[in-house]
Amino acid sequence: MTDTVTQNEQPGRTVELVRVNLNSLSLAERKVAEAILRDPVAVIHLSVSELAALADSSASSVVRMCVSIGLRGFQELKIRLARESFSTEKQVLAAIDPGDTPPSAARKVIVGTAAALEQAASVIDFNAVARIAEALRGAKRVLFCAVGTSSPVAADAAQRMVTIGIDARHVADVHAQHVAARMLTNEDVLFVISHTGSTTETLAAARAAKAAGATVVALTSFSASPLTEISDDVLVAGTAETAYRVEAMASRIVHITVIDAIFVVLSLNDASAVRHQRLAAGIIIEHRI
Repeated sequence: MTDTVTQNEQPGRTVELVRVNLNSLSLAERKVAEAILRDPVAVIHLSVSELAALADSSASSVVRMCVSIGLRGFQELKIRLARESFSTEKQVLAAIDPGDTPPSAARKVIVGTAAALEQAASVIDFNAVARIAEALRGAKRVLFCAVGTSSPVAADAAQRMVTIGIDARHVADVHAQHVAARMLTNEDVLFVISHTGSTTETLAAARAAKAAGATVVALTSFSASPLTEISDDVLVAGTAETAYRVEAMASRIVHITVIDAIFVVLSLNDASAVRHQRLAAGIIIEHRI
């Protein structure tokens, strides 16, 4: 059997790293590796479940393949492929050139984010927006769950829901979040926000809430992921940005906008929500000069 070539021995050449280790992999891992070699750029846009389906394999085999060739996991594979597929000067934003002036670069970032929102609007299931809003309205408690760069989105969502009378909260610590999810009941909702839908901590919380009998809903950027398999209802709102900057700000803005849409749907023609908003506004005024 061929010895595994580690990433340190082949720096910056992930496709070659996959190729040279092909014969050392198990059959299931080799199927994943062959799928990567067929179209490495396409892998940048896939979730772990989507790559597994493409390779006629499993999500666990995808992760094992990554570890077998010396990577930490699937996300590192995507990051490396993205960096190697696009020139360094275009990693921040595909349309930005080295000769751009600061005003020009700034404008392109904003225009690119606007395009991401427009793209998201063309594919979002707005019936799912309405269903999830109804689930939140009927819940006794709502726990917003997220980690990493999605955590501020969840914290903002929880705070906004409180202003319209929904008993919502976000627990930042991952261990406390896991415990809180397990303490939910069949009257409660766990709202998971995860760009990839494959973060270990959020999946643990989702499974815990499911075991407790709570309704699990999700906001993510990929239509197929471990999270979508667990959730009772899913909102997919992603962007093409992973081609050049992995988990950049545009996806967060798209997710915040989706939360805003849910907030508006919940507030629409709801006398109780309006009353709570007025109470919240009165409190906020007290903190301004």
